[in-house]
Amino acid sequence: MSRIFNFSAGPAMLPLEVLEEVQRELLDCQKSGMSILEMSHRAPVYDKVNAEAEADIKELLGLNEDWCVLFLGGGASLQFSMVPMNFLTEGKIGAYVDTSSFSAKAVKEAEKVGAAVTLFSSKEQKYNRVPRLDEIKLPANAAYLHITGNNTIEGTEYHNYPDTGKIPLIADLSSDILSKPIPTEKFSFIYAGAQKNIGPGGVVVVIARKDFVKGRNKNLPTMLNYEVHMDNKSLYNTPPVFGVYIVGLVAKWLKKQGGLAVMQERNISKAKLIYDVIDKHLDFYRGFAEKDSRSYMNITFGLPSEELEAKFVLEATAGGLDGLKGHRSVGGLRASVYNAMPRAGCEKLAEFMENFYLANR
Repeated sequence: MSRIFNFSAGPAMLPLEVLEEVQRELLDCQKSGMSILEMSHRAPVYDKVNAEAEADIKELLGLNEDWCVLFLGGGASLQFSMVPMNFLTEGKIGAYVDTSSFSAKAVKEAEKVGAAVTLFSSKEQKYNRVPRLDEIKLPANAAYLHITGNNTIEGTEYHNYPDTGKIPLIADLSSDILSKPIPTEKFSFIYAGAQKNIGPGGVVVVIARKDFVKGRNKNLPTMLNYEVHMDNKSLYNTPPVFGVYIVGLVAKWLKKQGGLAVMQERNISKAKLIYDVIDKHLDFYRGFAEKDSRSYMNITFGLPSEELEAKFVLEATAGGLDGLKGHRSVGGLRASVYNAMPRAGCEKLAEFMENFYLANR
């Protein structure tokens, strides 16, 4: 078996230890005589998988029984619509911070449901930063403030979150979920597509205050009502069983690593290896994000020409470093160094970048 270092932005690397456990259990999950892929979501074995995944995520984030964890389908993109459908009530305004292509999509979906306002946008600066906290001025009639915690395409991340007082804070944390401790007391509702940092494609993790989810409009379509999913413990319909199973294994792996504070320290250290090369050779490597907004998950940068960028990707791939081409909407290069990326991968990329500079400057 030959494995490479996969720097793709998502679906992305999973911990090798988790993949090996999936492999061992694929034909006989927890001595049930069945694969998890064949199992009813009403079966006792899956009920245990679902409950443990919820419990382990709550433990990692330090959450009590005031919170629920839901496992849904539809990707984070469906949540762009579900959030305003559930929480943008009559007479209120959905308040948004626009820091990425994805947050702009969230605003567009909210505008289809009700009144929405963009309080800050870095679009004119090509989304190179997140706002300073004093740049966010909340209207009194805001139903919620929606932010995108880490911007996968542009390579920016919040390192401090706004205080919204009595106005609920909602966050799309798709690409930095469980990569660091977060002050959960600031939030009412968090959602994340799992495929970037904690699982495979096909499952969305929702982490929410129960009292915030309660009391939804009963006229909402059933499958688009968060309260229905909460009341049924994510089992109203067939959930993305295999995806939830892997998310649960990743959560156990994170606990085994020492928890989110350990992962944060590890992730910052990994990212620094690559940022240090960029900052050392500013005449060659161009970081896209402002320094105080730099993401520890997605490192975006460019070279002096598109020809050099294409050569970089080609040679890196030949050397076992894959997925480094930037998103099609912005170009350039991108290294995604999520939880599962080992330090050795970042060390190898940093070494490659140094050698590529010396050979092509």
